Amino acid sequence: MMKNITVIGSGTMGNGIAHTFAQYGFEVALVDINADALAKAVQTITNNLDRQLKKGSIDEIGKTNTLSRIKTYTDLKEGAATADLVIEAATENREIKLKLFKQLSEICSDDVILASNTSSISITEIAAATKNPGNVIGMHFMNPVPVMKLVEVIRGYSTSDSVTQTIMQLAQTLDKAAVEVNDYPGFVANRILMPMINEAIYTLYEGVAGVQEIDTVMKLGMAHPMGPLQLADFIGLDVCLAILKVLYDGFGNQKYAPCPLLVNMVTAGHRGIKTGSGFYKYIAGSKDLVVASKFTKSSLNQ
Repeated sequence: MMKNITVIGSGTMGNGIAHTFAQYGFEVALVDINADALAKAVQTITNNLDRQLKKGSIDEIGKTNTLSRIKTYTDLKEGAATADLVIEAATENREIKLKLFKQLSEICSDDVILASNTSSISITEIAAATKNPGNVIGMHFMNPVPVMKLVEVIRGYSTSDSVTQTIMQLAQTLDKAAVEVNDYPGFVANRILMPMINEAIYTLYEGVAGVQEIDTVMKLGMAHPMGPLQLADFIGLDVCLAILKVLYDGFGNQKYAPCPLLVNMVTAGHRGIKTGSGFYKYIAGSKDLVVASKFTKSSLNQ
């Protein structure tokens, strides 16, 4: 029975995964090379628990117990020493992930399951960097992890039946809906979502409509909770670009080619909420949704 979970990467997805496992009674080792990032992650988890407390979904004891189950580490070997399951939630970079999984394969015992939260990179390729590819699987959580129900469970070419079943059952113990998918570029969620976001960016790029107009059509006409341009900002424009590149490289189909506007925005450092500017501008403490000045009508008419 699994008890000890190691989460690698303390960013948005990593701290959300750590929060969720700890809330459901697992002992969590949260690992990051940056001690400041770990401190920030613990503060984020605390703030999110306070929101749950305010909503009445947990009590004060639940908050205290959740935080007590999370330990932080800057040393990978120390953090993964007692793991039954390791979940990698590092940056969406193929080389970084391959290096991490090679290290984990040498650090962890042969029966430890190694999972990646990758949103697009091949689980089969990641597994091939390890000594035991049958124990490697994808667990693609959705953001924000404590709230969103879906987990895409991605089965690599060599992933064993028993590991797949274990992870499917584990996701269910977290009150998640686990969906098994096969390992092809973008899996299901991003193979469908990213072309839609990319097409929305093309629609803006070609002057068909403005940022708010595009998002309003999709929210009111298609019942989406947020428009595709706002969602792209929320995901991170750099992440969207990286996933589109994986799709384009994997399928060799022009329909996955990233819009030049997206490429330019990422190159210029406008990556969405994380940088304070994308298709919208984000001001700390403000909930107002304001279109970035680059895309206001006055700017577009210049």
